[in-house]
Formats: sequence, C-alpha cells, structure tokens
Amino acid sequence: MRRARRLALVVGCALAALLAVMVVAALRLPAPAPPAPPLSPAPIPATADVVARLAQALRFRTVSYDDPRRGDPAQLTALQGFLERSFPRVHAALRHEVVGGHSLLFTWPGRHPERPAVLLMAHQDVVPVEDERAWTEPPFGGVVAGGYLWGRGALDDKQAVLGILEACETLLGEGFTPERTVYLELGHDEEAGGRGARQVAELLAARRVHLAFVLDEGGFYTEGLFPGLRVPAALIGIAEKGYLSLELEARGEAGHSSRPPARMAIGALARALDRLQTHPFPPRVDGATRALLQALAPHLPFGQRLAMANLWLLEPLVARGLAADPDSAPLVRTTTALTVVRGGDKDNVLPGRARAVVNFRLLPGETPAGTLARARRIVGDPQVRMRPLAAAAAAGESPQPRAIAPPPVSRVGSPGWRVVARATEEAWGGGELVVAPWLLTGATDGRWFVPLADDVYRFTGFTIRQADKARFHGVDERIAVADYRRAIAVYYFVLRGLDRLGG
Repeated sequence: MRRARRLALVVGCALAALLAVMVVAALRLPAPAPPAPPLSPAPIPATADVVARLAQALRFRTVSYDDPRRGDPAQLTALQGFLERSFPRVHAALRHEVVGGHSLLFTWPGRHPERPAVLLMAHQDVVPVEDERAWTEPPFGGVVAGGYLWGRGALDDKQAVLGILEACETLLGEGFTPERTVYLELGHDEEAGGRGARQVAELLAARRVHLAFVLDEGGFYTEGLFPGLRVPAALIGIAEKGYLSLELEARGEAGHSSRPPARMAIGALARALDRLQTHPFPPRVDGATRALLQALAPHLPFGQRLAMANLWLLEPLVARGLAADPDSAPLVRTTTALTVVRGGDKDNVLPGRARAVVNFRLLPGETPAGTLARARRIVGDPQVRMRPLAAAAAAGESPQPRAIAPPPVSRVGSPGWRVVARATEEAWGGGELVVAPWLLTGATDGRWFVPLADDVYRFTGFTIRQADKARFHGVDERIAVADYRRAIAVYYFVLRGLDRLGG
C-alpha cells in the first residue's frame, strides 16, 4: 500500500512538473506586436478605372481544359490585345515576348542588372463553368454590383494579372526604375498543367537567369478562418502540395448478368476504392504548417497557445485534431480524393473492365513513387492495376503522367520573405495583422521556377472569409472592389521594396 502511494506521488509530481514546463513554454511565447500605425496608401489610379479594366478582362472566356484542343486561342489573343491597349507604359518600356503560344514574358531592366532578378507571376486562363444559370451574375459578364466584381477569374487569377500590370503602369508613371531586373510572367494554361510557364522557365534557365525570389498566386489575407484567432492574418505561401492522379483498372469476366462470377470487375474496383478511402495517410505537423501554427500562437487563447508551444509533446494530438476537420486536414496529410468511376453501360451486361481515378495531393516530404507504392500496398489486389494517369497532350507533345513532386519549402525570414511580408503590411494600411507562413494545398506555376530561384512565395492581396472558400473554381466567384485595390497595392509595395533585398 505504501509503495502504491509512493508511486502515485511520484507520478503526480512528474505530471505537475510536466504541466509547469508546458505552461512556462506557453508564457514564454512572444507577445503580439502592437498594431502598426497607418501607412501612406499606394497611389493607385481611380477605383472606377481599375475596376473597369478588370471587369473587361473577366469578359474574355480564356478557359483552359485538360484537353488543350478544346480551348479557344482567339480569346487569349483578344485579352492580350486589350492588355496592350490598357497598359501602354508597360508595353512601351518593358521588353515583351510571347512564349509557348500565348504566355507573356516582360523584362523590366533594373538599376543593378548584375544582382539576382525578381519574378512576379499570374495566369490569364480560368477553369470552366459547369452551369452558368447557377450564378448570381453571369460568370463572363464582368458585372460590378454590391461592392464586388463578379466573374470567373476574379479570384483565380485575372485579378493578379491586372493587379501586376496596374502596379507597374503606376510606377512607370512615377518615373520609377526597379532596384534590380524584374520579370513578369503571365501564363496562359496554368489550369491545365502550365506548359507555357514551364517553357518560360526553360527560356530563363537558358539565359542563366538567377532569381532572388518568385511571387506567384496562393496566399491571401483572411479573417475568421482560424478558430480562436481574432486578428486578421496575411498567409504567405512558402510551400505547395504535390499532385498525383492514379488510374485504377480492374478486369473481370464479361458476359450476361444472369450468371455473375464470384469476382467481378466493378466489385474489385469498389473494394480497392474503399480501402484507399478508409486508409488515409497519417497526419503530421511539420514544415509550413508547423511554422504557421507557431506564428499564430501568440494571438490565440491560452489553451491553444499551450498546445502550439508544446508541439514537441502534443503534436500527435494536434495533428489528429486538425485532420478531423475537412478544412484543416489538407494542411497535415496527403489527401486522397476519389474523382472518376466508370464501369458498365447496360443493366444486364457484366463489364469486363472497370476504371477509376484517384487524386492525391502530396504533403511536402512525400513523393509520387512512394504514394503509388503505398496505394498498391493498401489495395493489395493483383486484379487491380494502378498507374499514373497521363494528361492529354498538346499537338506534337507526348502524354505526360500527372505526377508532380512537392517543391522545396521556401525560407521564412529571408530577404525575399521580408520584402513580401512588409508589402502585405503596407498594403493592409495599418492596424492589427499577423503575417504567417502557409502551405498552399493546390499547385501553381511557381513550381517550374524553383530551380532558378532562392525562394518561391505565394500571395495575392484579397481577403478570404468562411463564405468565400467555395467560390474558388466554384459558383459566384467574385472579389470585393476594396480587396482588388489592396491586391494592386501589394504588388506596388513589393516592387518599391526591392532595395531591401541588399546585394
């Protein structure tokens, strides 16, 4: 009895000491920085003018399809003619090249061309619209209503195309010359794999261009997306997930449904899909997501601060909690999505073949080959064949597997990070704002430029709230007029701030 009491006392003391260590760790987190004073706004042209230009750009149906033969190149040509008329200083002062058919590359020589250059990116194309009748405003109407600009591409990504050009046009009007050479890359097929951006990257590599950093789409300002976070946040993407689509095929005996065999193609495929769905990748908190949580921690209630300050102990618990929420699960695991199923064609005929596609978004640290091997182990059925899905090829090209390894995680605190982070604060205009790293759960054209760049960052200056998440690639895509002005300001202040990069 005495030994049991002694053991209980030792355990209790150990737990108390552990709790004390955890509380001290939470208390030692740095206090939130005081709100920044108001800053001078960027001298952006009149709201009516910038809104009218973006509205017109949204009216061009620059839709990308997985099969490049379905696109309408005339819409891209028309958009580019409009851009040339709308931004005369940019087209007169910057070297202008067309790469890969319709991707645009602008070169703005800087005062110190010997220093590593900077690349700002966006893409002209948009995803298809499934049902135009479901929209509040026509998806290609470029309608301004209720303080918003409505249309496909308002968020992804014509606001960035026009925002970059508006910032450059404004700076050229001020007589500004960048501290170092600046490249602008406006891709034409990002939504279909980014062949144009890849060709631009190959061109710059052949010219031996070294980039201090790349700024592409991806992060954003946010309010109300993180439980417990009561201040706005600027989420700068320092990493993005990889991509792998696997084609699963099961074969079986074809014939009349009146004499079904013991194992059928559709049944084998269904079992394989169920196993993949019910055996997800294990969650983990590392890389960009760990950096995000640590940046947000000082601004969270004490219970959450306690967990964030003690990830060395509580990481499994935090990872499980994040994985349980569909909104945060992509930040901590490689996701598995069952996206295509095709089998029989008639109710009384057994198909000899059933096919499905499963899409994985790979967490940094995973590889397409490792993901394929894991999927095969989970399914464990030789009747089901798996292989990476090949994308449709452009004329003259061979089909390529839809497999993209996650690019390296970019640095936090580097000179490039400081330029982008400071620009988000300047564009915000003062008041509370936490700047935090972010893991982009999709893929961008920025990955093609990783071999040329010290870092690749991802940020566009609009604000995303809970109700806005479904608008990406969805119905009623729109951007607030005030957000669009802020997005232009982000690019303006990035270019103004290049002298902070040093030599």
